[in-house]
Amino acid sequence: MLHHKFIDIAKRFGKKTAIHDFTTDRILTYSRSLIACLILSRIFRKLDKGFIGIMIPTSAGCALTKIAVLMSGRTPVMINYSTGAEQNAKYAQNKCDFRTIITSKALLEKIECSHVDGMIYIEDVMASITTALKIRAAIVAALPTSLIKKLVHSGKEDDTAVILFTSGSEKDPKAVELTHKNIQSNIDSVSPICDFQSDDIFMCTLPFFHVFGLTANLWLPITHGITMLTYANPLDFKNVCTIVREQKATFLVGTPAFFWGYLRKSEKGDFDSLRIALTGADKCPDALREGFKAKHGITVYEGYGTTECSPVISTNFPESNKPGSVGKPVPGVQVRIENYETGELCAHGEDGRILVKGDNVMKGYFNDFEQTSLHIRRGWYDTGDMGNIDEDGFLWHVGRIKRFIKVGGEMVSLVKIEDVLEKLLPEDGECCVVEIPDAMKGSRIVAVLTTEINEKAVLKQMAKQLPAMALPKIFVVWESLPKMGSGKIDFRTISEMAREQLADKISAKKRFLRKSVEAGSK
Repeated sequence: MLHHKFIDIAKRFGKKTAIHDFTTDRILTYSRSLIACLILSRIFRKLDKGFIGIMIPTSAGCALTKIAVLMSGRTPVMINYSTGAEQNAKYAQNKCDFRTIITSKALLEKIECSHVDGMIYIEDVMASITTALKIRAAIVAALPTSLIKKLVHSGKEDDTAVILFTSGSEKDPKAVELTHKNIQSNIDSVSPICDFQSDDIFMCTLPFFHVFGLTANLWLPITHGITMLTYANPLDFKNVCTIVREQKATFLVGTPAFFWGYLRKSEKGDFDSLRIALTGADKCPDALREGFKAKHGITVYEGYGTTECSPVISTNFPESNKPGSVGKPVPGVQVRIENYETGELCAHGEDGRILVKGDNVMKGYFNDFEQTSLHIRRGWYDTGDMGNIDEDGFLWHVGRIKRFIKVGGEMVSLVKIEDVLEKLLPEDGECCVVEIPDAMKGSRIVAVLTTEINEKAVLKQMAKQLPAMALPKIFVVWESLPKMGSGKIDFRTISEMAREQLADKISAKKRFLRKSVEAGSK
C-alpha cells in the first residue's frame, strides 16, 4: 500500500526535508509530513466514504491531502483545474458518483472558478485543526511503524489508489482506476534503470491530476525518501530554472512544451546539477534535444507511457539511449506490436498497434465495462498507438492510430508530416497537422502553424520526403497551439478550431461570390 510505504519512509528519514514548497515557501521534513497526514486523515474520516475529489495545485498541500485521503480509507479522484475546472469537477462527480471535493479558495479565485456543490476548502480544514489534534497526531507519529499502520486504513495492493482522467485531447475523458500495485510496480520498474537514490533532489512541477506528475513527481520520490521541490506553475519557466540551479536538483521531468520554455528562459549553468532530464507525453523534437545539448551540454531523454499504464511503458536512460526512439520497455513490462488489420505479430521495424502487458496496466475504466473490454484483451492493453520495435529492442512511437488517415488506400501518419514540417520552420515555430473532413473532397490535411512561412518553398522541400498525397493542402497561422494543462497538444480543440476557421472562410468566399454575381447581373 502506497500510504504504508510513505509511513515506512517517513519513519526512516524523519529529519530530512520531504517537501520544499516554493509556492507557499514552506519546508516540511518527513516527520512533520507524517504528522500532518495523520491530522488530515482523522478529519477526512468524517467525510463521505468512497471517492473524494482533490483539486489542488502541485504543492505540499496536494501531496499531503492525497496521502491522508488514502490513510482515511477513501479513494482520491484527481481533478484537472487547468482547463474548465468547474466543468471538470462536475464531470468527475457525475462520472464517479461522489460529492465531496477538497480544493482551495486561493485556487478558485485565481482561475475564476465558481463554487461547485460539495466543495470544501483546504484553508477551512487547516483552520479547524486544534491543539488536541496536533498533540494526538504527534503521539501517534512517535509510535513504532507497525502500530501506526494499524491505526490508519490498511487495504490490499489491488485496491484502487486513485482515479485519474484521460487527457480528453481526442474525446471525452475516461476515468482510469489505478491500484497501489499498478503504481508501485511502475516505480519498481523505473527505479533500477535510472538508479534513483535517497540523495536525489526532484524538481516537481507537473500537476498531480496527470499520471506523469502523480507517479514521477509524487510517489516515486516519496518511496525513496527523496526531497521534492514543488512549484505549482510549470509555465513560470524562469523561476523553475532558478530553483533547479539554486537547489541543485538532480531530476527534472516534463512535456516537450515545458522543456522548450526551460530552454528559452534558462542561462548556461542552470542545469549543471541535473543527472536526468526526461520528457514524455508528446514526441520530443530533435531541435529540443539539440538545443539542450548545445546550450547546457546535457542529454534530454525521451520516454513513453499512458495513463492506463501508470504511466511508464518504455524509456531511454543514460546507459541505454537511442534519440528519436522512446527507449526500451522497462523491466516487468511486455510490449507487442500487432498488425493493425490482421492482429499478427509485426516484424522488426514494421509499424503496428502497440499492446502492453504488466502489473502496471490499470484495473480498468471505472464503471465502463465496454471500454475496458475493448482496450484490455487476454491481459494485453491496446494503447491505441502505432509504433515498431527495432532490432536492438528500442520502441519507436509513430503516433496515435487516430492520427493516421487513409489517403488513396494508403495509411498516412500525421505525426510523420509534422516531423518533416517542423524541421523546415523558423526557430521557435510550432506545428500541428490535422485532418479536416470535406464533404466534396473526402478530407483535407491542414497544417496549423505558429509562424508565417513561404508555403510554396516549404511544400517543395516536404515533397522530397513525403508522397504528394501526404502534403498539407491548407496552412493556417495561429499565435499559439492550444495545450492541455499537462502541456500536451490539444488535438481535439485544434481540429475543432481549424474546422470552424475553414468553414468561416468557405462561407465568406461563398458570400463574396454571391455578391459578385448579383453585382454583375445588375
